[in-house]
Amino acid sequence: MRKIGVLGSTGSIGCNTLEVVRSLYNNGLPVSVSLLSTNGNTELLRNQVTEFKPEAIFIGNGEKSAEFSNNCPVPGTRLLRTKQDLLEYLSVSDFDTLVNAIVGFAGLIPTIESIKSGKNIALANKETLVVAGKLVNELVNEYNVSLLPIDSEHSAILQCLAGEDKSQINKLILTASGGPFRGWKYSELKNVTVEQALQHPNWNMGDKITIDSATLMNKGLEVIEANSLFNIDVNRIHVVMHPQSIIHSFVEFSDGSVKAQMGLPDMKIPIQYAITYPSRISSSYDRMDFTNLQDLTFEKPDLDTFKCLAIAYEVLKKGGTYPVVLNSANEIAVKLFLDGRIGFTQIADLIEKELESHKSCDNYKIEDLIFIDEDVRNRMTANYYH
Repeated sequence: MRKIGVLGSTGSIGCNTLEVVRSLYNNGLPVSVSLLSTNGNTELLRNQVTEFKPEAIFIGNGEKSAEFSNNCPVPGTRLLRTKQDLLEYLSVSDFDTLVNAIVGFAGLIPTIESIKSGKNIALANKETLVVAGKLVNELVNEYNVSLLPIDSEHSAILQCLAGEDKSQINKLILTASGGPFRGWKYSELKNVTVEQALQHPNWNMGDKITIDSATLMNKGLEVIEANSLFNIDVNRIHVVMHPQSIIHSFVEFSDGSVKAQMGLPDMKIPIQYAITYPSRISSSYDRMDFTNLQDLTFEKPDLDTFKCLAIAYEVLKKGGTYPVVLNSANEIAVKLFLDGRIGFTQIADLIEKELESHKSCDNYKIEDLIFIDEDVRNRMTANYYH
């Protein structure tokens, strides 16, 4: 019996993870769910608890948590009432794999506590590696656990590297759909509405990551994540626009050969690969019909128009504590845009402003990253929410 915990079980990745659990079970691999969590979608969580009967649940919204506790659908399921309760549960529970699908910096500490308790990590929370990749990798090695990516691009690279000599890697090439504004000019982006930015052409995702995809910040974060996952220099990590989202990434090797991992834009495939790695388990997910593929096209990203990707590359080159500022400033800037307080192009402007005022350091601890994150959030919130 394989036991997993799912943080962010009511989001897009979380729901797809539970679809994978059903598929694995139906294909003869018994999987049980020990932990489910949501920030506030208690109606969907109630249905998940009824079906999967987890050992414990966590609800990030205190008021909704109190309401839920009065009518938990499964007697014996433990309600973790505080974030500290959640961290303590992660440190003592015996499930073997944590699927971390929380969005943002909030996913860092649960990942660290799970690693320290010997759990393997299936990671959708790219911010964990963006802000603390060096420290997290040290812990992964110290506690002898695996950390496997759920992002389709990084899963694709992992699959392309299976059986390969990593010293022969020449380039990693991440693909990007381009979001809803591929081909637009900077002047056209100034009047973009929230509704337009949330209309991703290929993927069904949460609001924050959908906006990140529209600004190309999501791809910038993935470049930093790839650097941490595969220990490849920034100058050998490239991005190409691929609007069909069929090829998820390429690896170019020293002899000039290139491997590409292809598939329909379906997150269940990389989720299942992360959970069952290094095995492949049969599934009934939709298959690709090559006769229906009319075009596979590729373009260079427009770094002048979509400045967030260029900013992320520069931050990776600088290193230090710049990545945590990048992430925190982006999270708040995206929230400001979603709340109608700034325009679309101002997201990049605010991030640049925070980075310019930051004094970085190379020798840092987790506590330093937490302090910097809170400082950026508090300052930006005070300036724009009053």
